Amino acid sequence: MYFYNKSSNEKFNLLREQYKTFTFEAFHSSYDELGLKIVFDFHIDQIIHFNPKISIPFNYRFNRFNKPPLDELDSIIFNMGMVELISYWKCICPKKVIIAPYSLNKEQESFWRKIYYNGLGEFFYTNKIQTNIHDFIEFEYSSTKKFSTVEIPKTEDEMIPIGGGKDSVVTLELLKLMEKKTVPFIINPRGASQKSAIAAGYIDDDIIKMVRTIDSTLLDLNSKGYLNGHTPFSAMLAFSGILAGKCCGISNMALSNEASANEATVIGTNVNHQYSKSFEFETDFRNYVHRFISNNFNYYSLLRPLSELQIAALFSQETKYNEIFKSCNKGSKTDIWCCNCSKCLFTFILLSPFISDEVMISIYGENLFEKESLLPILIELCGLTDEKPFECVGTIEEVNIALCQKIKKSDINNLPYLLKKYTELPVFELYKTKNITQYLNTYHSEHYLDKKTFNIITKRLEWISSQI
Repeated sequence: MYFYNKSSNEKFNLLREQYKTFTFEAFHSSYDELGLKIVFDFHIDQIIHFNPKISIPFNYRFNRFNKPPLDELDSIIFNMGMVELISYWKCICPKKVIIAPYSLNKEQESFWRKIYYNGLGEFFYTNKIQTNIHDFIEFEYSSTKKFSTVEIPKTEDEMIPIGGGKDSVVTLELLKLMEKKTVPFIINPRGASQKSAIAAGYIDDDIIKMVRTIDSTLLDLNSKGYLNGHTPFSAMLAFSGILAGKCCGISNMALSNEASANEATVIGTNVNHQYSKSFEFETDFRNYVHRFISNNFNYYSLLRPLSELQIAALFSQETKYNEIFKSCNKGSKTDIWCCNCSKCLFTFILLSPFISDEVMISIYGENLFEKESLLPILIELCGLTDEKPFECVGTIEEVNIALCQKIKKSDINNLPYLLKKYTELPVFELYKTKNITQYLNTYHSEHYLDKKTFNIITKRLEWISSQI
């Protein structure tokens, strides 16, 4: 079936009429000489089958403790499957989702309904799908078995997911400053993520690696015009961290999600590209894990009190990562900055008040402020449209403050194209008198950091802001 001439909402309704059920049939785990292997078994009406895979290769860190018996991993793997299934459900969106391995109680079901609906907020919005949190999905269970809690010994080690961008680098360096024992965790390692860990002083065997493989059937359906769109990857990262923690004997997972992730992508709505990086998700996830999986597993974001602009200020001090870090999703496969997307321009704007033009050009290969083609993206980032870019970008306020600070440090009579155009926009008048130093020393109160950790971070930022 091909859908090229149908609107996405028409596809949604037609597909739900034709296909009735999505089933999470089973999961299978095993050890071999290479590591832990996991295969999920999903199907739609026993007609379309998906078998996504996850593996954790053995290395030094993985073998610090004995391999856990497979049945001790079942509860964690099942919950990973509950996240994984949404990537496959969304191509056809059957109303009924049958869960076969375990049944969920009302509280657990409510947790998953909220993750699915909010995590697919961008998917529903961009595809103009008309539904609501009550009607988009219906759970059914073919088992009465309940998944059980898991024993994870309490440890001092900190597991840090590394994506290759500036945020995880800042988390790595802050925890080193606090003399914490840290272990990098990377899903689907790529150039920037591995190089960042090595630049931080780790060797390859120090890194916990996980490989997530998408079933090719899903890619085939996407190519035929079935429904497609953004899913909450950070939720998969969160549950994957519990598995890595159980296998490697680590009970703390320090994320690099900032307060800026709380801002809606579509102004005036709850549609947020970064929902699974938000404080709301962090709180829900912590409560769910402590109640139903492991009370000892401590999932938190070290950077939660901070804005993206504050993180950029901290990152600017870590010069050894300048030629390594990459935040561009379009260029991730080839480990480059594409210099044409909203993520590239956003990162360039945020770093520009703190890093010289010469160094910025050496990082990106060109001065993005000179690119006329990026003007529409600049206007979106500044908040002059109904939507921000559907990317992991910061708040409208901090973009404007960063631009104004960069202009203050520049020759007003010789501004590059984008900065000159910015001075002609109405937002320039609103933000040009804002004090970046005051902004850098203002923190968000919603976080799960202890007082000592919070104070170390704020003192570091106070020192940086005093240098501006």
